[in-house]
Amino acid sequence: MSYEAFEFTVADGIAHVVWNQPERGNPIDETFCRELAAIAVECDGRPEVRAVLMEARGRHFSVGGDLKSFVRDRDSLPRFVKHAAGLVNGAVSRLARMDAPLVMVCHSLVTGGAVGLTAAADFALAPADSRFYAAFTGIGFSCDCGTSYHLPRRVGTRRAFEFLVRNQTWSATQALGYGLVNEVLPDEELARARGRALAAELAVGPTRAYGEIKRLFASTFEQPLEAQLEAEARAIAKVSASDDCWQAFHAVLAKQKPEFRGR
Repeated sequence: MSYEAFEFTVADGIAHVVWNQPERGNPIDETFCRELAAIAVECDGRPEVRAVLMEARGRHFSVGGDLKSFVRDRDSLPRFVKHAAGLVNGAVSRLARMDAPLVMVCHSLVTGGAVGLTAAADFALAPADSRFYAAFTGIGFSCDCGTSYHLPRRVGTRRAFEFLVRNQTWSATQALGYGLVNEVLPDEELARARGRALAAELAVGPTRAYGEIKRLFASTFEQPLEAQLEAEARAIAKVSASDDCWQAFHAVLAKQKPEFRGR
């Protein structure tokens, strides 16, 4: 399948997803939402995908929502927004619940829904000159792209609420200190190189165990203790039946390094 808003390739266990409308600032529009939904299905459904690396081309990572498409027809705007949100919601859910970890490398300006997607990533890296701009209330919008779910989990509810309601911009240093990103690198080239290295590291790891940990973390703030303990027991029982787990047992007992195959 060919894409307009993205470039998508799979090699060496890594699905490489590149936001690819640099001349437009990589906006989040209907095409973006539709194609991201399709890409998420690919990443979640292909067993050879053991890590996902997401980055963007151009001056900015993303300028956020495409205002030009919003002002075409006032009467149809609510239906248009709900349709686009429905598409991207499926993508956010699948990326969050798939086994393969998602590594996102942001740069320059990261706006609106792109901040929410950054919060949704399992690992987020950024160069030192990056900025994370809330944007939603600046145009009278509430938030989307899972921002109200993932951002409070990364940075806390008070900080996330203030960021959105006061329409704040965070520097890369602030984003690191608040917990939105894992690492800040000196420049964009180093951030991209670090992202590739991290994705390669994850792509040779115990993919099924990664997936169970991701899904356990997704439920941890909603479940009572006993329910979360049972979810942990079910998850670890499931991975104990995997080839990766069984072979790792024997490798460690033989004082060898395990070699994981994602099975």
